[in-house]
Amino acid sequence: MGSWRVSADLLASSRFALSPMAETVAALTVLEMPLGPWQQVFHAANRDAFDEMMARHPARRDLVRRAWRPRRGDQPGWMADFLGTVPARPGMSFAEELAQLADEWDDDRIRSELYTVRPGRLTTSLLRPGLHAELLGLLRWVWTVTVAADWPRRQRVLQADIVSRTTTLATHGWSGVIPTLGAKREWLGDGRLQINRYDLPERDLSAAETLLFIPVHSNGSWVAWHEPIRYAIVYPVTGALALTTAANPHGLARLIGANRARLLHALDDPRSTTQLAAISGLPIGAVGNHLNVMLGAGVVLRRRAGREVLYWRTALGNSLIATTHQPA
Repeated sequence: MGSWRVSADLLASSRFALSPMAETVAALTVLEMPLGPWQQVFHAANRDAFDEMMARHPARRDLVRRAWRPRRGDQPGWMADFLGTVPARPGMSFAEELAQLADEWDDDRIRSELYTVRPGRLTTSLLRPGLHAELLGLLRWVWTVTVAADWPRRQRVLQADIVSRTTTLATHGWSGVIPTLGAKREWLGDGRLQINRYDLPERDLSAAETLLFIPVHSNGSWVAWHEPIRYAIVYPVTGALALTTAANPHGLARLIGANRARLLHALDDPRSTTQLAAISGLPIGAVGNHLNVMLGAGVVLRRRAGREVLYWRTALGNSLIATTHQPA
C-alpha cells in the first residue's frame, strides 16, 4: 500500500487550511470530468467559455490532456505535480499561490513532469517556449472566470467543513479523521498514514516542515508535495455546491418572509441554532422550524460539529439574500 511515515512533531504541527489554488484545480477537474449533480450545473454554466478559451490556446488544451493519467486496473491514477502545489503558508491568496507556482516551475520542469505522468512524445504546442506562461494563464482563467466571484461563499462551506473535522479530531483523534479524507485513507498508527492501497514505496516525511489538510469542492481527492519540505492531502468537502435557479425577486421576498430573511442574513458564517436564536431574537424552537424549512428548500446546508449542528447558506441562499435587498 502507499503510505507516508509522519513524525509526531509533524503531525502535531499539521493543520487544516484553505487554498484558492487547490480550489481552482478542483474546478478544472470538474470542467473536464463532472460527476455529481452540482458539478453538472457548474460544468454547464462554464464549459462553453472554457472550450472557447482552450481553442484559442492549444498549448493549454494539450497541457490539460497530458496532466492526468487515468487509473487502470492496479495502476494508480496520477496528476501532474504542478497542479498539486502546496501553499508555502496557510492563508495565501490565489495571486500569492500563483506567484509561488511561477517561481517553482519553468518550461523544462513542466515538460519533464508531463513525460513522467504520460511517457511519450509531446505535441508541438507543448515543445514551444512559453509553456510556463500558458500554465499560469490557464489557472488564472479558471480562477477568474469560474471561482473568484463565488469564493466568499465557497470559503464559508470549506470553513464549516474544517470546524467539523477539527471537532472530530479533538474527540476521536487522527484515526477518526483520516478515513474521512478520501477513499482508502487510514491512520495505521506508529507514525504511518495510509494514502492509498496501491503497491507503492513508503514515503518518509522526516524532513518535512509542513503537512496540510485542504478541503475543496470536488468528488475526488489527491495528495500534493513540494519535496522534501511541504506535503498536503486535498480532500472533497462534504457540503456540496447547491443548485441555483432563476426566480422573480419580488415573489422570493414574499416567500421567505422577514424572519427567514433575518436568519439567512445571519448565516454569513456557519452558526448553530443557539447562536442564530441569540442573534435574531427568535425563540430557539422557531429558529429550528425555519431552518428545517430552508434546509428542505435547499437554501441552507448543515453539518454536525461535536455537540452542535452548524448551518450555512448555499448558492441559492445567497441568491435569495441578494433579492431581499431589491425594492418590493
